[in-house]
Amino acid sequence: MNFDLSSHRSQLVLTALAASAATASLFTAYSHHTRRRKRRDLDSDILRSLSYPRPEVDSCLPSPTAASIHLPSEVSSLGIDYDEELIREQLARNYAFFGDEGMAKIRKGTVVVVGCGGVGSWAAVMLVRSGITNIRLVDFDYVTLSSLNRHATATLADVGTPKVKCVERTLNQIARWVHVDARVDIWRKEEGGDLLEGADWVIDAIDNITTKVDLLKYCYDNKIKVFASMGAAAKCDPTRIQISDISYTFYDPLARAVRRRLRLQGVSSGIPVVYSTEVPGDVKLLPLPEEEFQKGDIKELGVFDDFRVRILPVLGPLPSIFGLNIATYILCELAGKPISNPLPIKGRKKLYERIYRDLLRREEKIAGTAINRLPIDEDDVALAFEDIHRGRSVVPPHAVPTRPALVRWDPKSPLTLDNCVAMDYAEAEKHVRECFAEGQVPEEVWGPETAEVVWRRREEIRKVLEWVM
Repeated sequence: MNFDLSSHRSQLVLTALAASAATASLFTAYSHHTRRRKRRDLDSDILRSLSYPRPEVDSCLPSPTAASIHLPSEVSSLGIDYDEELIREQLARNYAFFGDEGMAKIRKGTVVVVGCGGVGSWAAVMLVRSGITNIRLVDFDYVTLSSLNRHATATLADVGTPKVKCVERTLNQIARWVHVDARVDIWRKEEGGDLLEGADWVIDAIDNITTKVDLLKYCYDNKIKVFASMGAAAKCDPTRIQISDISYTFYDPLARAVRRRLRLQGVSSGIPVVYSTEVPGDVKLLPLPEEEFQKGDIKELGVFDDFRVRILPVLGPLPSIFGLNIATYILCELAGKPISNPLPIKGRKKLYERIYRDLLRREEKIAGTAINRLPIDEDDVALAFEDIHRGRSVVPPHAVPTRPALVRWDPKSPLTLDNCVAMDYAEAEKHVRECFAEGQVPEEVWGPETAEVVWRRREEIRKVLEWVM
């Protein structure tokens, strides 16, 4: 009997390959089956969580105390087997961006969000969606109807409940692995370390300037990384939002006030912030009813000292963009892939410094004596030249100056922002010569058309100053 050894070996190889393929198919089928089962369990679990009764809203009822609030159970308490495989699938895009090492750092990170309103709530949501495992939420305030135009998680059913509890519920619905420490509390410098314990990053999304400065100073002194949000109210241009060091901020009234107070306490730089270079538009703080003024000092109407009691006009998308900027910056820092060079709008800083020096020289010439400091600074120069005078001379045909200058308009009034106009350098020198040295009236020197432009610009700057103050 002839025996074909080569043919027999080939048959054995084919049999082995077929067996291996069958085994691999079985493993693949089992893996798909397991994954489908987990997803079905997760879907049904989420549907059950969404079917929980929510507290009814009655806007006529007073805000309940923290002890009387009943929130639905956390989704994470339902006990589904949400393992590492599902976590990595949920965070797949982040893993693709940061890699395993970067995501491991993010998932070990602890972030404290102080202030869970329009900015803080959006930052918290995106941090958790991106893999943050430990997050502490700190806010004493409650959700109101007016919160709903900008808050990341609040719904009508949340009106009257603490903001931190509202955010906590959503975070637990987003990520099974997250550990949320929600504190219905206010940060105080006397007990500063308690609420910031273990933080890799702190987010300052506080409205109150005194508390904001105290928090930033505490973090700076204790070498705790902190990112601060400046003013998003009364702004509408998203292209003017940027990240920079606190020392580079300008135009933003809140940023200016914070920067100056920190500087007095020895902190001039080293704190990243998100802010807008947009000058507040033609909007005002909504007035209080007359009867509120009759009750006494309006400062006593606030929950805490220095908190505004009038309503800030806020376009909802702007605080959310601020919060998303913060979340992005912190995620990149935690992952070891920082945004290496946030681009502050400072390319014209030298120009503003030169305009300021020229203005100082003119005022010294008018006064006949040396002046150490003008009543306006380089930030005011940038505001007046760029946003009030649009980078153009007030003198028709309102050309872009080849050498920009600011000069006091009315010789009889002191130098202020609303008594300061933009001209070309030669025009400014003529103005000083004819209006200050020779005593001519500015309207006669430059004509009624120029005087009309000056009047309109004055009204604009007064509205800005009214808003800032």
